[in-house]
Amino acid sequence: MKSFNTKNSVLRFLATSRLVVLRGLGSIFTVLFFAGCGAGNSDVKLVVVSTTTHVTDIVKFVAGDRLDVIALMGPGVDPHLYKPSAGDAATLAKADLIFFSGLMLEGRMADVFAKVSRRGTKTYAVTENVSEELLLEPEEFEGHWDPHVWFDPVIWSKCIDVVSNGLAENDPEGKAGYTERAEALKKEYLAVTEWAKVRISGLPEESRYLVTSHDAFNYFGRAFGFEVLAVQGISTATEAGLADRVAMVDFVKKHEVKAIFVESSVNPAIIEGIAKEAGVKIGGELFSDAMGQPDRLEKGPDGKQYDIGTWSGMMKHNVNTIVEGLR
Repeated sequence: MKSFNTKNSVLRFLATSRLVVLRGLGSIFTVLFFAGCGAGNSDVKLVVVSTTTHVTDIVKFVAGDRLDVIALMGPGVDPHLYKPSAGDAATLAKADLIFFSGLMLEGRMADVFAKVSRRGTKTYAVTENVSEELLLEPEEFEGHWDPHVWFDPVIWSKCIDVVSNGLAENDPEGKAGYTERAEALKKEYLAVTEWAKVRISGLPEESRYLVTSHDAFNYFGRAFGFEVLAVQGISTATEAGLADRVAMVDFVKKHEVKAIFVESSVNPAIIEGIAKEAGVKIGGELFSDAMGQPDRLEKGPDGKQYDIGTWSGMMKHNVNTIVEGLR
């Protein structure tokens, strides 16, 4: 990166400053973007912005202490419904790189990503290199893929490389560290996946019905052998009708489902109502579109603790909750 310490550099900086108007879904953001922001001083870290908690977890781990990472969305935030605020404009203005999930998960931010990309800010969808053969395409989501790919460890591990390569492309001096941490994270994901398979193996196959608020767990079901049903569709923007509720109650009764589950980022009212009508218990709260609070430790049945603000901790929480609820 070039040094930014001369009078000419200051003049060039002022001359290349520009006002960008970002329009997204009826909202207008006026953001002052500075050309070369963060790339002009070798002593200044690149500023990286990430969207969902799942993406942020990867980016922060791979970046380590070398870069600043700013998360737009926190625990409990639904990315399907997330609408960029005026405060996000200031955050995006500071960004040199933006990592987002993709596959239309952050649907209301698509225009924003496109506009900042055209203005020179590097943007990366972490799912951009995932083969279509690995993706699910629900009938009700015509023309779009199911975006909840973080529940398939094979797919989500591939997303680590997009982050590592993106960081190295913009900060070549840090490449070795990014690659090393990326490989370590892949090994961690593999270990969690093997743990999950063993944990689930004790659950009878006839009990493996996973009923949740919205259709976020299809990849999880495919990876770990569950039949997944949800009241709402792939996006929480869709609402469940009376017929959907009646059908779900009938299914739960017919298959003697032992428990159904609420989600941390979705209003629990519908699931709670179905549980009451079907005479079944709430098995617990699952993390779906957002992970838990970072650095919050939870203890599993084996006595070991895990951080529910990480992908690994989220998976352990969900697997433990599902297995205990369906016993």
